[in-house]
Amino acid sequence: MTLRYPSEFSHLWALDPGAIYLNHGSFGACTKFILSKQQEYRDMLESQPMTFLVRQLEGMIWSAREKLALFVHADIEDLVFVQNATAGVNTVFRSLHFKPGDEILITNHIYYACRKLLEYIAESTGAVIVEASYDIPIASSGLITDALLSAVSSKTKICLIDHITSATALIQPVEEIVKELGKRGIDTMVDGAHSLGSIPLDIRNIGAAYYTANCHKWLCSPKSAAILHVRKDRQNAVKPLIISHAGHKAEPFAERFFWQGTFDPTPVLCAADSIDYMACLMPGGWDELMKRNHDLCIQARDIFCTELGLSPSCPAEMNAGMTTLELPPSGDMEPPGYKSEDALQNRIFREYDLELPLWYWSQPPRRTTRLSVQLYNSPEQFRYAAGILKQLYPIG
Repeated sequence: MTLRYPSEFSHLWALDPGAIYLNHGSFGACTKFILSKQQEYRDMLESQPMTFLVRQLEGMIWSAREKLALFVHADIEDLVFVQNATAGVNTVFRSLHFKPGDEILITNHIYYACRKLLEYIAESTGAVIVEASYDIPIASSGLITDALLSAVSSKTKICLIDHITSATALIQPVEEIVKELGKRGIDTMVDGAHSLGSIPLDIRNIGAAYYTANCHKWLCSPKSAAILHVRKDRQNAVKPLIISHAGHKAEPFAERFFWQGTFDPTPVLCAADSIDYMACLMPGGWDELMKRNHDLCIQARDIFCTELGLSPSCPAEMNAGMTTLELPPSGDMEPPGYKSEDALQNRIFREYDLELPLWYWSQPPRRTTRLSVQLYNSPEQFRYAAGILKQLYPIG
């Protein structure tokens, strides 16, 4: 099947060539090369399970952790693998002890799954969720810091903040937030679900007590691989969600997370391979790749704004490889549940083989579209998508 409006990199991905996929931010997408590497690891595993899992795996996991630690500027001893960023957030918050009245600080841009986790924590411990609110469009990242700090109280125990928000695609000033909260004796957990491979990442410099990030999104590794970084002074309290052979008190810290029962380790191993493979796709490596995706993201944003009369949600420097645009109110708006999609999004997919996310954000719900950019995308795909949306959506 002929590729539709391909980029020079489209043929490297395993995506359906007849479709236009503008939703990389949701689940990522693997390159053909990484899928072949994953199959190599699976063949090794299935041809001799004992050799692979018992005699070889520990060293292979160490090498993968070492590669990831270098990539995110962290100490390998402080870094472990978890299934995804949501698992990373669960690991930390279900390890901590809260007493009635302890406040957990968030923003209204928090990832919905993490909000549900915190609701469970609050219900089971008596802790209180405090939400700092700000709206889009937003003029500067400093307004985010101001909103959070204004919600701090003497009862604030910890803050959970997204590095890049999921629904609104904003880069939040986590380094500044961590620093300012630290002055007040408050720990921060950063949910970096969209950060790894999307923006330059220096976990050591950020200094958060806890940081988690997905490998399957902008790093383009297989699903079920993410990192969790715990600062040395906070490691004693953190236990894996699954306690297995090593026990919950194992030392060093990473030993608790190495073996949590029989599992498929190939996504984790491929995460390290993805770092090298993606870097080789452009002469300037990751720096050039991230800049290319950011530049196309802003170009795509401008195409939609021009064609549909929309406004940017933030300054360009607050977007990485994706951006969110608010759409005008429409009579057919019916916010779906987490297992379903917007009716118009489904129609666009069925009739045009175009995956263009249409979401709802805030209370009351406002419809948005979130544009994601990876190397397989081209400007022509976004022009085509803007034209389809303009044709079907009641604008103006």
